[in-house]
Amino acid sequence: MAQSRDKRAGGKTPAKRGTKSEAPEAAPFTGFPPDLFDFISELRRNNDREWFTRNKQRYRESVVEPMCSFIGAMDGVLGKVSDCFVADPRPNGGSMFRIYRDVRFSHDKRPYKEHAACHFRHIAGKDAHAPGFYMQIDPDDVMFGGGIWLPPSPVLGQIRDSICEDTDGWLGITTARGFRQRFGGVGGDGLKRPPRGFDPEHPCVEDLKRKSFFAMAHFDPATAQSRGFLSRVEKTVSALEPFVEFLTRAAGHPFNLEP
Repeated sequence: MAQSRDKRAGGKTPAKRGTKSEAPEAAPFTGFPPDLFDFISELRRNNDREWFTRNKQRYRESVVEPMCSFIGAMDGVLGKVSDCFVADPRPNGGSMFRIYRDVRFSHDKRPYKEHAACHFRHIAGKDAHAPGFYMQIDPDDVMFGGGIWLPPSPVLGQIRDSICEDTDGWLGITTARGFRQRFGGVGGDGLKRPPRGFDPEHPCVEDLKRKSFFAMAHFDPATAQSRGFLSRVEKTVSALEPFVEFLTRAAGHPFNLEP
């Protein structure tokens, strides 16, 4: 099960994540409710604490509960690919991102994020900078993908080195027709110039410039409201497997614990 990996990864025993036994039993996932999208649309127009307080129970019922159901269902989906990614359905401290924004150092003082999101990170990771899978929902777009976001400098260096050491492998994954059709290629902000020590003529120079590496598939919100959405996500996870495995191993982590 993906929630409770406590075997050794990379020579270290990862901290135990939340398990289903610690979370309320979630209803089977049958698609996200229309009111999730309505709630976020209204939040965009009323992003203040007074409105949110009045609608907090609605937030729990229309956003948190279905998201937790989806996360619980993802345990089996991820387990078909790897036993190293955490699907923790707890409403607090699990795979779902908090809706509250940290505004302490931001000029933007809106207190709430205007989307719902969750992250299925590697068991060896402590935060969102670990390799993993990610989903974000807003009224206009539903994104599901995978990769690694702003890894620490040593890990970023390892990924760049791995791309140089196995250029054919990286290109075989990222330029494959199916990968490009489904994800549009590799995304992630990067440097204007190649990082120091890397060949500016390297065939993967645009990827070597990146500070993040991800591939995202986009779904119509109506698709996310259907019973078939989980099946669509499962196919997406399968298509992401070689890409996420490359990044995971480059970051120094196993992709599977079981032999």
